[in-house]
Amino acid sequence: MVSTAAQPPVTDLLELSPEFVSNPYPVYEKLRRQAPVHHVRTPDGDDVWLVVGHEACRAAFTDPRLSREWRRSGRMSQIKSTDQDDPNLAHLLMADPPDHTRLRRLVSRDFTPRRIAALAPRVQQVTDGLLDAMLAGPDRRADLVEAFAFPLPMTVICELLGVPELDRDAFRGWSNQAIAPTSGPEQAAAYTELTAYFTRLIADKRGRPGEDLLSTMIHAVDEGGDRLSPDELIGMCSLLLIAGHETTVNLISGGMRALFAHPDQAALLRADLDGLMDGAIEEMLRYDGPVETSTGRLAVADVEMGGVLIPSGATVLIVIADAGRAPERFEDPDRFDIRRDARGHIAFGHGIHYCLGAPLARMEGRIALRALLERCPGLALDADPATLPWMPGMLMRGVRKLPVRW
Repeated sequence: MVSTAAQPPVTDLLELSPEFVSNPYPVYEKLRRQAPVHHVRTPDGDDVWLVVGHEACRAAFTDPRLSREWRRSGRMSQIKSTDQDDPNLAHLLMADPPDHTRLRRLVSRDFTPRRIAALAPRVQQVTDGLLDAMLAGPDRRADLVEAFAFPLPMTVICELLGVPELDRDAFRGWSNQAIAPTSGPEQAAAYTELTAYFTRLIADKRGRPGEDLLSTMIHAVDEGGDRLSPDELIGMCSLLLIAGHETTVNLISGGMRALFAHPDQAALLRADLDGLMDGAIEEMLRYDGPVETSTGRLAVADVEMGGVLIPSGATVLIVIADAGRAPERFEDPDRFDIRRDARGHIAFGHGIHYCLGAPLARMEGRIALRALLERCPGLALDADPATLPWMPGMLMRGVRKLPVRW
């Protein structure tokens, strides 16, 4: 049967709003009111298909026709600078079942609630040390991203993986290029350097294993004798390092941006940190979370959604940010309310690709934000919100710098 689904024209997101990068929510709302699927041109000039709305996004996350098997598709250039394969991408986020099932089984044992809970004292220790250093500044001013939101999760994930202290500054540059590249060649160079670094680190851990996660992954063998291949070890290291800190950086900085913009909510939270912090974290994730869209999906067949036809071969982005603002799921969704029951958001994804590190990110966010509010009662934004430098691209949602004073 021939589909009668519509083929919409390409919509330029920047033409809908020049402010799209700093505030995409009005654009997503306009699109959502029209249809759950749109063919768009991104601010970077890419043609992709967007899925908006809470229910449509949940359905897209579980649709097997929207694949993550880019490495076998011959279409890698749709999501990175070349079609050349890369061991940094040999991980579970780039796989469908049964490969995804196998990879997740091999690593999920290291993300148990008990192991995450055991990290809390160290997270608190790192948090306290970073705040000691920040608050010792002579002019009572700092960039909260540089001084606190970035080094906290980076230190934690590097210690968890077993990455040496002196190598962490290099990782920031590589991670930035992987998540929000400034150019195709710079992204390719970052991946090349990551491969070389992890190859050396894995070789060292094989000879001198420790108590870290990388040593565990190298030597992990399941009941059937399966283990991670050399490329899969590199891929999992890359995924855990990058995803393991980028989301938390933007959860911390984005959470504070929301509190700065809503002083009534900040006052409520300060008055009842024990009772409201868990809910506040969920509301921050829903309202303006650290991930704007999913990583790209490949339509491996024609997909009809809401009367719109996504053609086979298209790149599809699931707009997580809009799902959190959908009135079908959340009443008065544009209102930031830390007392709201925000459960049911999909800030960490949905389905088989739900973020493995979500419990760690939540725990780090709770400890970090509580410490900031307890130790910095006068903390305030030290810049015009309109001048904050936003991260490029549509994957991560966050600012490069967040000037504060106290």
